Amino acid sequence: MKSLLCVRFLWGAAVAAGLVFGGAVYPVVADEERPDILVEDFEGETYGDWEVTGTAFGPGPARGTLPGQMPVTGYKGEGLVNSFFGGDASTGTLTSPPLTIERRKINFLIGGGGYEGKTCINLIVDGEIVRTATGPNVEPGGSERLDWHTWNVAEFEGRQAVIEIVDQATGGWGHINVDHIVQSDRRRQEAPAERALVVERRYLHLPVENGAAMRRMEFRLDEATVREFDIELALDPDEADFWVFADLAPFAGEELVVAVDRLPADSTALAALRQDDEVPGADELYREPLRPQFHFTSRRGWLNDPNGLVYYDGEYHLFYQHNPYGWRWGNMHWGHAVSTDLVHWRELPIALYPQRYGDWCFSGGALVDWENTAGFQTGEEKVIVATYTSTGRGEALAYSNDRGRTFTDYEGNPVVEHRGRDPKVIWYEPGGHWVMAVYSEIDDEPCIAFYTSADLKGWEYQSHIEGYYECPEIFELAVDGDEAETLWVVYAADGAYALGDFDGSVFTPQHEGKHRFNWGNCFYASQTFSDIPPEDGRRIQIAWGRVAHPGMPFNQMMNFPVVLTLRSTEEGPRLFAEPVEEIALLHETRHAWEDVAVGPENDLLAGIEGELFHVRAEFALGGTERFGFRIRGVPVVYDTGKAALICNDRTAPLAAVEGRIRLELLVDRTSIEVFANDGQVYMPMGMIFPEDDRSLAVFSEGGNATAVSLNVAELRSIWEQ
Repeated sequence: MKSLLCVRFLWGAAVAAGLVFGGAVYPVVADEERPDILVEDFEGETYGDWEVTGTAFGPGPARGTLPGQMPVTGYKGEGLVNSFFGGDASTGTLTSPPLTIERRKINFLIGGGGYEGKTCINLIVDGEIVRTATGPNVEPGGSERLDWHTWNVAEFEGRQAVIEIVDQATGGWGHINVDHIVQSDRRRQEAPAERALVVERRYLHLPVENGAAMRRMEFRLDEATVREFDIELALDPDEADFWVFADLAPFAGEELVVAVDRLPADSTALAALRQDDEVPGADELYREPLRPQFHFTSRRGWLNDPNGLVYYDGEYHLFYQHNPYGWRWGNMHWGHAVSTDLVHWRELPIALYPQRYGDWCFSGGALVDWENTAGFQTGEEKVIVATYTSTGRGEALAYSNDRGRTFTDYEGNPVVEHRGRDPKVIWYEPGGHWVMAVYSEIDDEPCIAFYTSADLKGWEYQSHIEGYYECPEIFELAVDGDEAETLWVVYAADGAYALGDFDGSVFTPQHEGKHRFNWGNCFYASQTFSDIPPEDGRRIQIAWGRVAHPGMPFNQMMNFPVVLTLRSTEEGPRLFAEPVEEIALLHETRHAWEDVAVGPENDLLAGIEGELFHVRAEFALGGTERFGFRIRGVPVVYDTGKAALICNDRTAPLAAVEGRIRLELLVDRTSIEVFANDGQVYMPMGMIFPEDDRSLAVFSEGGNATAVSLNVAELRSIWEQ
């Protein structure tokens, strides 16, 4: 791993009462801030007058990361001292020429190994060490980031010094990184900072810089912590990549203290925090270049697993894993959005906040407690109960008596404690009890465990099935729509599923292994809606669409809702997935053809350009070898010889039905969701398209195919007002 280094100041004779300039002694002016004096910035090709011993420091300053090293960040300019030259086994020293201390402080950037006496900056006066500092790392992992460190050296002003940087360690983290040694009257080392403000607006805007050091931010009311989270805070708000927001509505009129665990003294981050009644960038919201236009994304921050999908009183509720304060995963809350049509979504305030830092709100489900079995109901509205993992406690409940707008954490949490997470709770009608399917680890084996309860509060373990990981789901489906023949479906985060029988306590599969469901690169942790009315009767699923949105103030999306059905195939019953019919609400201009020959240079779709499409087609194969579509330059291809559907690096087996293949495509700004043969194959694909290609094309190679029917609908955005 690494090697250690020690920066040593050797102080010679000096005049303690003042500064020495050209032999004359001048008094120290303690109340004025004088210009900084650069000791060394290590930007040269060599170390100049610095004396080098050993091999650790190489022939001159490193230009960043060295071979075999984790990425080095936090240094200034192009060069730095990096004693990883030759790896952790190398050792050596680097010694400066004499210098005179002319300021009250010495600031420097330091990182790497953290071993006292071996990775250190030592301040030495008359041969004695009077100050010391090391890098931060001694254990595996860690970071190669350099941070500021400050020594108060006022008592040594006027004396001479020598800086000796030492690497005498050969094991893990056996190296040191140093840069930009500066004399100053200002402290650069970070320290806790806070700002008090009276809450007068709905939102507090916070500047984020991707890749900045992670800092702990805390909101306090009357000394009590009410929010606490990590944030890549932009120290200079002018360099922020984007702004996020904290919802201050619960604290209206109160004096709120905003505290940060550490900030440089010259940072303007806290001073720049501002209140507003609009979210940051409201004028451009949902108009960002990579914003999906009919796949749900959060206004700001990170999004992953869909949680708590539940229908109540005309609204579909979509809760989801959410980091409100950054582009990356972390700070898990439950975000919340609602829809009346599964297409247009309205984002609501955060539904679940962590009870304290570290008790993150991980995944789970939601249900309507129609019979008030838990006793949470206080008014006319039925109670929506969220079941989730509180990471510091266990499986937990929160409940809402106002149609999901606010939730109360159950005072008896946790209701289940075990090695696991992600509870999904359903009502088992034949037994008149609740069933919890939850990821667990029993005898160190990953599994889905089943618990039962009469009131959602007290749970008893019943059984488990091995071979599943994260985000379990269980539901019953009719085979070919025949309610007299049903099977239970069980799956976890990757969507691979088993079919079988369930008696309310034990799941018994009817086959070996699992069946594959998803064939794309943009699917994880799917969940289906509970409590959809019998008159609708659909089993509707939403999955996390895993696709990054670089440079945007949001990240990740939800896949478009699909209807799951069980249908008979030659291999037995299988799950099929098709987009919900409500996609038609977004149709604008439509184009349609029937019985058209498709060849290699077909210009049938020439002139149709855009970003958002719903494409449906049925092809008769004829003698063609390959046919399909090019969507903004990305091919979606059926290979007749391989009997396979192909998009980018993903391939799914697909047999023609009576010589025909049916394809359905949903095209958004960062994805193509492919459905083949009425949903027998489901291939959601995330991607970033070429900016300059908005074209559609249909083609056939090695012979003509026939488009028995071809329909292209241009789509409007769900965000249009």
